[in-house]
Formats: sequence, structure tokens, C-alpha cells
Amino acid sequence: MKDVVPDVLPRNGYDGKGPETAAELIEDIKSGTRRSTMAVKITPYILSLIDWADPLRDPLARQFIPLGSRIRPDHPKLSLDSLNETGDSPVKGVIHRYPDRAVFLASSVCPVYCRNCTRSYSVGADTEEVSKTRFLPIQKRWEAMFDYIERTPALRDILVSGGDLYTLSPDQIRMIGMRLLGIPHIERIRIASKGLAICPSRFIDPDDDWAGAVIDLSHRGRKLGKGVALHTHFNHPNEITWVTRLAAQRLFEEGVTVRNQTVLLNGVNNDVDTMKSLIAQLSSLNVQPYYVFQCDMVRGIEDMRTPLQEILALEAAIRGSIAGFMTPNFVVNLPGGGGKRLACSKESYDRSTGLSTFLSPISKDPSRTWEYWDPLPSHPEVGE
Repeated sequence: MKDVVPDVLPRNGYDGKGPETAAELIEDIKSGTRRSTMAVKITPYILSLIDWADPLRDPLARQFIPLGSRIRPDHPKLSLDSLNETGDSPVKGVIHRYPDRAVFLASSVCPVYCRNCTRSYSVGADTEEVSKTRFLPIQKRWEAMFDYIERTPALRDILVSGGDLYTLSPDQIRMIGMRLLGIPHIERIRIASKGLAICPSRFIDPDDDWAGAVIDLSHRGRKLGKGVALHTHFNHPNEITWVTRLAAQRLFEEGVTVRNQTVLLNGVNNDVDTMKSLIAQLSSLNVQPYYVFQCDMVRGIEDMRTPLQEILALEAAIRGSIAGFMTPNFVVNLPGGGGKRLACSKESYDRSTGLSTFLSPISKDPSRTWEYWDPLPSHPEVGE
């Protein structure tokens, strides 16, 4: 690191407390790693895109590298499994929250580990803070999951996620996809992978068949009249390079539907210019900007969450300035398992306390109020 990071770190525009030298940065990273809920894992591609001359303000470094100086006390209302996914799992590895949709957790391993991971309760290696509930990519476990899907005819749509499908072999991708496409009542499958954002070269490598497996499933789905899509995860325009463009072009030429899900993150993309640039660049790649998520209320990331007001303001500034079919939905995934709701559909929002409330159509009690709380740094009196 000493060869790429300046001895004295730039501080212009950086208003947080933190390291001032390269040596202090290394110690801060060590401290953050010990206190993080996520193990640290980054691809060489992402490492090469980080601006190491200004690491404190770099939006990619902020997503993957924890600094102890930035970690804030958790909000008293948040939890490790913020969305109560374990409570909506009739079979280990299947999350069945919505009547017609379910998540198939194929693995709990990713090629990178994001600090803000919703599934920090399961994804990645154990840390000093969390012992993980792992989902190993083994056939025996998958069979129980397939069995549940096969005997639940209300299901129409399966999101194959994890972890990240990028860590599975092409044969495993084909097997899972073909098995799901062969179930009569399953009409759509979605393959979740951040691969296009964190290692796009695999999509254009003639010796790597991962993209070929996704393309094959897409073609097979079309012949069956069923939808197959790749759902990926870009958070900042700096993640898009010439390699990304070549990879996205290959998928577009092959007719693969690609959608993106962005998470709104403090210091990464929570300003209008950055978000508009990201949406515009994704659109140019023929990647549909599908969702912008309010960051989930999970442990250890209060410095990364934003007040609800910011996502409301972003949508107000962006909607109408971009073609409607390329404008993402700005949503909150309700803590406790209430499902996704448009941020603007809030029932109430008290900005003085940071509490917003929502109703959910999938709730067993339609009158139940679901709560989302702004991060403590914006409302320190709540923690007191």
C-alpha cells in the first residue's frame, strides 16, 4: 500500500474524523475489519479502480473497506437479519415472503463482500462480530429447496441468489436454471450476480463459460415462453469501464435481459449528479436501472445509511428528467419482512425523530404499521 497511497492523505472535502497518513490508514482498516460484520474480500478489478491517491473519499473503497474511525453505534431498532428472512424461510435456503415469488439461496459466498450486505447474517466467512448461518452450494440442500418450489404451485417467479451466483460453476448455473425452467408453474427466473460490476472480464473471456451458461438459459427460457433475466448491482459510475461495455454488449447481442439494483449509500451515490450519471450510463449499456434501495437497517453500517428524506429528494429531482422506462423505482425494503414499498408511499415521516411508517399489502395484518428509522448520525438524540 505504501507504494500507491501518499504518506499524507488528502483532506480537502473530507469532513470526517479519520486517518491522516498512510500508516494511520492501515491501522484504521485493521480496526474496521475487526469490528465489521462482513469479511473483507475484493477483486483485483475493483482494487484497480479505487483512487488510492485519495482513498478517504473514494466511493468504491467506502463500499468494501471498513474503517474503524467511521463505524458508529447501531440504531437501537435495527437487527442483523433486518428483513427477517429466516422467519420467512419454510425450507432452509428458500425465502418465501411474497405469494407468487421466492428466493433460492444457492450459496452464501460472493466474489466481493459489501459492507452494507443485507445478508450479513449468512454471507461470507465468520468475523469477530458475527458467526454466519451458511448456505453451502451442495446438491442435497438444493434438492429440498427444489422440492418445496415444485409442490408450491402459487410460485411463479424465482430469484436465484445467495451469496452470488458468480461463485458457482457454469454447470451448476445450468443445472439450477434448467431445473427451475422445467417446473410447469415457474414462469420467470432471475439470476443475481454482481459479476458484471466487479469482474466483467469473465463475460468476454472465451475460456470462461459462466456467461455462456446464462445466455443458454435465456435462450431456453424464450423457447419455453419463460423469462430469464440477470440482476446485477452497480452503485457508482466509477464501476463502469470499457470492459463493462464489452461485457454488456455481448449480453445485449444475445438477447439477455439485464436489470440493475442500486443501494443508496452515504458518501457513495447520495447526490443527484452521481445518481443521474449512474442511471444514464447503465441505460447506455442496455442495463435497466430497476431499483434504488434505501439502505437496509443492518448492523455496523450507520455511517453508510441515509435519511429517508434523501431518497425522496433524489426521486423528486430525477423522475421526469429521464425516460420513464429507464427510471428506477426508489424503494424501501421494510424491516421485519414487510417487503418492498416505494419510498414515496410512506404513511408518515417524522423528520425530527427519523421515523417513517408504511403499510404492506403482503402483511397478514393489513393494518400493521411497518417502521423504517433514519440513521443515528442524523438523529443522535434518538440514541440518547
